[in-house]
Amino acid sequence: MIELTASQITPEHLLETLSKDKYGAIVSFIGTIRNTSKDGRKVTALCIEEQGDDAQKKLVGIAAEVKQKWQLEDIIIRRRTGTLKVGEVALVVAIASRNRQQAFEACQYIIDRIKEGHITSEQDIFEA
Repeated sequence: MIELTASQITPEHLLETLSKDKYGAIVSFIGTIRNTSKDGRKVTALCIEEQGDDAQKKLVGIAAEVKQKWQLEDIIIRRRTGTLKVGEVALVVAIASRNRQQAFEACQYIIDRIKEGHITSEQDIFEA
Protein backbone atom coordinates (compact mmCIF):
# COMPACT_ATOMS: atom_id res chain seq x y z
CA MET A 1 0.00 0.00 0.00
CA ILE A 2 1.62 3.19 -1.24
CA GLU A 3 -0.53 6.24 -0.63
CA LEU A 4 -0.80 9.95 0.06
CA THR A 5 -3.94 10.56 2.10
CA ALA A 6 -5.81 13.31 3.90
CA SER A 7 -7.36 10.68 6.17
CA GLN A 8 -6.11 9.80 9.62
CA ILE A 9 -3.47 7.04 9.64
CA THR A 10 -3.84 4.05 11.96
CA PRO A 11 -0.42 2.34 12.08
CA GLU A 12 -1.65 -0.82 13.82
CA HIS A 13 -4.14 -1.53 11.03
CA LEU A 14 -1.48 -1.04 8.37
CA LEU A 15 1.03 -3.31 10.10
CA GLU A 16 -1.56 -6.07 10.28
CA THR A 17 -1.67 -6.16 6.48
CA LEU A 18 2.00 -7.16 6.14
CA SER A 19 2.75 -10.78 5.38
CA LYS A 20 4.20 -12.32 8.53
CA ASP A 21 4.55 -15.96 7.54
CA LYS A 22 7.24 -15.68 4.86
CA TYR A 23 9.50 -12.95 6.26
CA GLY A 24 11.83 -12.91 9.24
CA ALA A 25 11.90 -9.16 9.76
CA ILE A 26 9.37 -6.37 9.84
CA VAL A 27 10.75 -2.87 10.32
CA SER A 28 8.39 0.06 10.77
CA PHE A 29 8.66 3.80 11.24
CA ILE A 30 5.87 5.98 12.58
CA GLY A 31 6.43 9.71 12.20
CA THR A 32 4.36 12.05 14.37
CA ILE A 33 3.96 15.81 14.64
CA ARG A 34 6.16 17.21 17.41
CA ASN A 35 5.36 20.24 19.55
CA THR A 36 8.48 22.31 18.81
CA SER A 37 10.15 23.49 15.63
CA LYS A 38 13.82 22.94 14.81
CA ASP A 39 14.57 26.38 16.24
CA GLY A 40 12.67 25.64 19.48
CA ARG A 41 9.43 27.57 18.88
CA LYS A 42 6.13 26.08 20.07
CA VAL A 43 4.25 24.37 17.23
CA THR A 44 0.49 23.76 17.33
CA ALA A 45 0.18 22.00 13.96
CA LEU A 46 1.97 21.14 10.74
CA CYS A 47 0.61 21.73 7.26
CA ILE A 48 1.71 19.03 4.80
CA GLU A 49 0.98 19.63 1.11
CA GLU A 50 1.58 17.55 -2.00
CA GLN A 51 4.31 18.94 -4.25
CA GLY A 52 2.86 18.96 -7.76
CA ASP A 53 0.30 16.80 -9.49
CA ASP A 54 2.59 13.79 -9.63
CA ALA A 55 3.32 13.41 -5.90
CA GLN A 56 1.53 10.04 -5.67
CA LYS A 57 3.41 8.83 -8.74
CA LYS A 58 6.72 9.85 -7.14
CA LEU A 59 5.85 7.94 -3.97
CA VAL A 60 5.07 4.83 -6.03
CA GLY A 61 8.39 5.35 -7.83
CA ILE A 62 10.28 5.34 -4.54
CA ALA A 63 8.61 2.05 -3.60
CA ALA A 64 9.60 0.60 -7.00
CA GLU A 65 13.23 1.67 -6.43
CA VAL A 66 13.24 -0.03 -3.03
CA LYS A 67 11.68 -3.21 -4.38
CA GLN A 68 14.34 -3.43 -7.07
CA LYS A 69 17.36 -2.43 -4.96
CA TRP A 70 16.59 -4.73 -2.01
CA GLN A 71 14.38 -7.34 -3.76
CA LEU A 72 11.46 -6.60 -1.44
CA GLU A 73 7.78 -7.11 -2.06
CA ASP A 74 5.90 -6.18 1.09
CA ILE A 75 6.17 -2.40 1.53
CA ILE A 76 3.82 0.12 3.10
CA ILE A 77 4.20 3.87 2.69
CA ARG A 78 1.36 6.06 3.85
CA ARG A 79 1.99 9.82 3.97
CA ARG A 80 -0.59 12.14 5.44
CA THR A 81 -1.47 15.50 3.91
CA GLY A 82 -3.41 18.45 5.29
CA THR A 83 -3.15 20.26 8.62
CA LEU A 84 -2.13 17.85 11.37
CA LYS A 85 -2.19 18.57 15.09
CA VAL A 86 0.69 17.82 17.45
CA GLY A 87 0.86 14.09 18.14
CA GLU A 88 -0.93 12.99 14.97
CA VAL A 89 0.68 10.39 12.69
CA ALA A 90 2.14 11.96 9.55
CA LEU A 91 3.98 8.99 8.04
CA VAL A 92 4.08 5.23 8.28
CA VAL A 93 6.74 3.21 6.51
CA ALA A 94 6.85 -0.54 7.00
CA ILE A 95 9.03 -3.15 5.32
CA ALA A 96 8.76 -6.92 5.53
CA SER A 97 11.91 -8.77 4.49
CA ARG A 98 13.74 -12.04 4.94
CA ASN A 99 16.73 -10.00 6.15
CA ARG A 100 16.60 -7.37 8.90
CA GLN A 101 19.54 -5.38 7.48
CA GLN A 102 17.72 -4.96 4.17
CA ALA A 103 14.53 -3.96 5.96
CA PHE A 104 16.32 -1.28 8.03
CA GLU A 105 18.19 0.08 5.01
CA ALA A 106 15.07 0.20 2.85
CA CYS A 107 13.03 1.92 5.56
CA GLN A 108 15.72 4.58 6.09
CA TYR A 109 16.01 5.12 2.33
CA ILE A 110 12.27 5.71 1.96
CA ILE A 111 12.15 8.18 4.86
CA ASP A 112 15.14 10.10 3.50
CA ARG A 113 13.61 10.31 0.02
CA ILE A 114 10.30 11.57 1.38
CA LYS A 115 12.03 14.18 3.56
CA GLU A 116 13.91 15.55 0.53
CA GLY A 117 10.78 17.59 -0.11
CA HIS A 118 9.93 16.60 -3.69
CA ILE A 119 6.76 14.73 -2.72
CA THR A 120 5.36 16.88 0.06
CA SER A 121 6.25 20.18 1.69
CA GLU A 122 5.86 20.99 5.37
CA GLN A 123 5.03 24.27 7.08
CA ASP A 124 4.94 24.67 10.87
CA ILE A 125 1.98 26.48 12.39
CA PHE A 126 3.10 28.31 15.51
CA GLU A 127 1.30 29.19 18.72
CA ALA A 128 -0.12 32.71 18.56
